[in-house]
Amino acid sequence: MNAKLEVVIITGMSGAGKTVAVHAFEDLGYFVIDNMLPALAGRFVDVIEESGEFSKTAMVMDSRSKGFYEQVAPVVKEMRERPDLNVRVLFLDASDVSIISRYKETRRAHPLAKHDGVLAGIDRERGLLSDLESTADVRIDTTNLTPRNLRLRLADYFGDGKDSNFYIEVMSFGFKYGLPLDADIVMDVRFLPNPFYVPELKHLTGEDKAVQDYVMKSPLAQDFYQHLLSLLKTALPGYIKEGKSSLTIAIGCTGGQHRSVTIATRLAQDLKTKYTVNLHHRDVDKAQ
Repeated sequence: MNAKLEVVIITGMSGAGKTVAVHAFEDLGYFVIDNMLPALAGRFVDVIEESGEFSKTAMVMDSRSKGFYEQVAPVVKEMRERPDLNVRVLFLDASDVSIISRYKETRRAHPLAKHDGVLAGIDRERGLLSDLESTADVRIDTTNLTPRNLRLRLADYFGDGKDSNFYIEVMSFGFKYGLPLDADIVMDVRFLPNPFYVPELKHLTGEDKAVQDYVMKSPLAQDFYQHLLSLLKTALPGYIKEGKSSLTIAIGCTGGQHRSVTIATRLAQDLKTKYTVNLHHRDVDKAQ
């Protein structure tokens, strides 16, 4: 019996990262087609199967295709029922603010915006996609993901693990701006001494040595950090053994500028001695 053809349908909100996803799936060995007409998806899959050249394919279906909102649900249902296919739906999403910002950067018009602006177009699209989102196999919020980190997430979900190296994302954040949606491990360091209340340190960040020294000089901080590092060194080999290709460790304090930045910076430095690590301070540049 022949193996099933792996099919990934890439969809979601306009401006949520589908272009990055196309390149990521190509790197993962998928035959990818962008802007697939839903009505042609079944025939396209037949051609791929007949060629025998590819074992996995991905196709982007979104609002650029005429009739997308009426056709996509029946097409997905029909493809899921085929015994020769293993179909998964990837839904990419992002916050309204993030999508608006991306459209402003590219100076492109939202496909559903008429004469009432991008936000109105986003509202329409969310309503039209709500049923499709609820049936998705994988949903990724790209609001706080860099293109590189989105590619790593996709490799984690859709890669075969053979060519991917374990990768750690260490990030700092402020609880006042919300939890990072895609974090695997979240540590709260709001119990540590807060440089915000020291006048000469208030307007600095955890990237400055003076702030780092202030935070780490307390026995409480030293003891906590050593326990955290020991815990992670124990857990990380287990994540690798289970086949996880990336891990996001989020360190949070109130504003994401002093304590969390200090701990995240030191943690990234120590983990880099053995692992590939990227350090990202999500909220360090926000106004205090």
